[in-house]
Amino acid sequence: MQTRQHDGIARIFIIAGEHSGDALGAGLMAALKARSQGEIAFAGVGGERMAAEGLKSLFPLDDISVMGPMAILRRLPALITRVYDCVDACIAAEPDALIIIDAPEFTHPIAKRVRVQLPEMSIIDYVSPSVWAWRPGRARKMRPYVNHILALLPFEPDAHAKLGGPDCTYVGHPLVERLDWLEQLDPAPLAQRLGLSPDHTPLVVLPGSRASEVGRLLGPFGATIDALVADGRKLDVLIPAVPRLRESISTVTATWPVPVHLIDGDPDKWRAFKLARAALAASGTVTLELGLAGTPMVVGYRVDPLASWLRYVVHVPSIVLANLILDSNAFPEFLQEHCVADQLAPALSEVLDDGGPRTMQLKELARLKSIMRADGTAPSDRAADVVLTLIGARAAATETP
Repeated sequence: MQTRQHDGIARIFIIAGEHSGDALGAGLMAALKARSQGEIAFAGVGGERMAAEGLKSLFPLDDISVMGPMAILRRLPALITRVYDCVDACIAAEPDALIIIDAPEFTHPIAKRVRVQLPEMSIIDYVSPSVWAWRPGRARKMRPYVNHILALLPFEPDAHAKLGGPDCTYVGHPLVERLDWLEQLDPAPLAQRLGLSPDHTPLVVLPGSRASEVGRLLGPFGATIDALVADGRKLDVLIPAVPRLRESISTVTATWPVPVHLIDGDPDKWRAFKLARAALAASGTVTLELGLAGTPMVVGYRVDPLASWLRYVVHVPSIVLANLILDSNAFPEFLQEHCVADQLAPALSEVLDDGGPRTMQLKELARLKSIMRADGTAPSDRAADVVLTLIGARAAATETP
């Protein structure tokens, strides 16, 4: 492999802006190492998973892992400092490529400033900003400082082409790498451990992974359970809970009129998805997880007043990722003032019962898996191939006789 340093070692500066990016970065680093036979070195920012692949992070990922406009404003001075820490470190390293992973509010200011100092270096954005949903002008504005986008969703390359964005390759969502494992996963051990009643219907409830989401959604979700029970349904509710929210979820759900089972750990979360007749879920990546698990769903979501205002500038027919990939509103969603039991309960009843809506969702779930599988190549491997091709092309273009 030729590099600008001509020492046989490719140098990559990689920055993950949050914990989901840490998982993506770790997968990409592993794939790059496998393809480069060890002739690769990493620097940058990441979490525990990237550290396990050999990255010594400039600072802890928690320093910059914040969500939502209000949280960003509160942490703005510290975040700006960390932006310049990354810029200085990247310029000093003179890498063959800079890879920024998601978190555009943090990573894109870094890329813009690095581009000024290292104009010939490849800058790769792993995870496209949602230009197809809102602020479409961002696509064209990215061209001066991003050479290539690695997209997780199959419709994103066309979106960037139409909007005048950078070159974009669909590499696939990392969840696809778990499909074979998921299809072999047996949910029966979880049902036995929980002692689920055979005359109860398992329902998975997913109020989110952040305290703010859980605080807004457990109320309407609990009222929906009350309505279903009042309608004569016998339910066993399964709630996968992150450790930091387990106690608060347990406290609120203790008054629900059904057995509530809090689920710990990733494997049992997926077992719960497979056990469930249907799901009542917050919006987010979990809707894609449910889709790949084959679980019919109804989606409800509420956000804070500032974020709610943003819906008036969002240009997308659905906030459910599975719907966007399918180009079909297969999975009903109820947002803000519509996220109430009077609307959620009837929609959920339709997918709990056999018949038209449930049958339609099951067909769309099968189609979703087919779309996401693409050619069967692992997304991390696809992403690594694009990165190495870009590094090789840039090295060849800049090499002097």
